[in-house]
Amino acid sequence: MGAPLTPKRDVVWIDGLRGIASVLVVTAHICRSLVPHLLSPAMSDKLPPTLFQLPFLRCFVMGRASVAVFALVTGYVNSLGPLKKSRTGNADAALSGVAKSAFRRFGRFMIPAVVATTFSWLACQFGAYSIAHSANSAWIRDTSPRPSASFAGAFYDLFKNLGTTWIDGFNAYDRIQWTLTFLLKGSMTTYLTLFALVYVKPRWRMALLAGMYYFKWKSGDSLVGFNVFCGILLAELSVDGDVTDFAAAHPVLQSVTSASAIFLGLYFCSYPEENPEWAPWSKSLLHLGHWIFPNGVEYSRYYPGMGADLVATGIMFNATAKKILSHRFLCWMGKLSWPVYLLHAPLIRTVLTWVLFGASVRPQQGKDQNGNQLPPGWLPIANTWVVVFALPLFYVFLYRVAGLWAQYVDPWCTNVTKVFEEMVFRDDAKVEKPLLIS
Repeated sequence: MGAPLTPKRDVVWIDGLRGIASVLVVTAHICRSLVPHLLSPAMSDKLPPTLFQLPFLRCFVMGRASVAVFALVTGYVNSLGPLKKSRTGNADAALSGVAKSAFRRFGRFMIPAVVATTFSWLACQFGAYSIAHSANSAWIRDTSPRPSASFAGAFYDLFKNLGTTWIDGFNAYDRIQWTLTFLLKGSMTTYLTLFALVYVKPRWRMALLAGMYYFKWKSGDSLVGFNVFCGILLAELSVDGDVTDFAAAHPVLQSVTSASAIFLGLYFCSYPEENPEWAPWSKSLLHLGHWIFPNGVEYSRYYPGMGADLVATGIMFNATAKKILSHRFLCWMGKLSWPVYLLHAPLIRTVLTWVLFGASVRPQQGKDQNGNQLPPGWLPIANTWVVVFALPLFYVFLYRVAGLWAQYVDPWCTNVTKVFEEMVFRDDAKVEKPLLIS
């Protein structure tokens, strides 16, 4: 059996992939705000597509594949260390690490979300979303909360939304946090799977993981379910000497297969959220979905999920793709992916909205047939040049704020988690070991 890949080679490209996924989430929400027609594959069933409605190019403005990537990364990163220990006969240490990481995951995941929600709540109460309520963007208006009716009511609304974020996925102060409960479930699914399979022989473990992937596929769990198991399975394959030896012994087959997987995966990730019947390529995928997907599922989640799995699999066996994703700039973006995800939506509804719509005047709509004055229309974008200059600057601003978050808020959240850990852990469990979660 060949030597397993080093941890550096195993994980660095994942940071780059996560960095790309996070910036695509931001781009997707900006496009949903300003150019929602990009959700469809063409302008109508009788008009041709614009540039970013074409397959592959659509991936730059689609965000659903990014959620699938986050789920896959969760499975991959959190299982890689325990699987290595299991293969070296150190299963007890693997179980100890999994137990501690599962406990820490709640603090590392939930505390930053609470802080981000509190910041958005403060912005709401001080009227920071007032322009967003009148902007000519349905997504910005629909996701911008209004101030509470009273001082006491404001605190009630805050604590209510802090709870409902994890109960039913609703958070009025940051609607995109609905994904967090699913990603947290994905983390716990990863840990539970490792607990169950850490003593299983590698070949049987791979077979069982493939079976769980199929089960999640057939049960309709497209948001994170089968993507998490794909991540665990990829982690298993990355430390399997026979697999790496076979790939190294067949470089042409490896190159062709991995490139084909990436190509096909990006094509699947292009599947539109709306009106797939408007373009021949997406209509063909719609018909294919009738054959390969379970009944009643949402194709616009299954296709990006399947595509993300194929892309990640292709990258793992493609040295060039891994080298590109290991670039320090992409890895830097990956390190900031969590604060970028938490901060980008409130900043779109405040800072970006102020710049794009703040200098505009609501147009008068005239009077109705009875002579009554109609309410004014929505605030238009100031002008095209404002958009051209504002969008790049917004990305710079967003990553600067995310960097400050990573510098000051993340360490504070980590310390809070450690303090609670010291309170509740037994003395023999307080020995510090490297975390499985980046």
